Amino acid sequence: MKDQTQSTKESDIKRAWHVINVDGKVLGRVSTDIAKLLMGKSKPYFVRNLDCGDYVVIINAKTVKVTGNKEEKKSYYRYSGYPGGLKARTLQVMRDIKPEEIIRHAVKGMLPQNKLRDTMLKRLFVFSESEHPYESKIKDQKSKIKDTN
Repeated sequence: MKDQTQSTKESDIKRAWHVINVDGKVLGRVSTDIAKLLMGKSKPYFVRNLDCGDYVVIINAKTVKVTGNKEEKKSYYRYSGYPGGLKARTLQVMRDIKPEEIIRHAVKGMLPQNKLRDTMLKRLFVFSESEHPYESKIKDQKSKIKDTN
């Protein structure tokens, strides 16, 4: 009898904590790395139908870098559902009001559009400054992301 590959079960999944400092890093490049960690694509037991990802803490979201003239041209839209209810903000305004939403929006677009996306995003913690309350959970784990600068 031949050995068969065992499928991944929910009990096989181990979650780690990663801290990523995005100070001076390009938004799109760091967002793809964050999305890979949230999905768990680098793990040997990765399967698409289970949530295999890790916890990710992002610090210094206020100082993330964008290329070109996206600072003035890139817009974030919200629609209330009422006539005339379309609101638009540029990246420059969002950086002043809610810098955390810049990263959350970019990572959300890079995750798969299925039922697991919301649970993956619950494990993403974004902070505009370098202080965060998850220092005790990290326990000397270092991030696997290389410096992209």
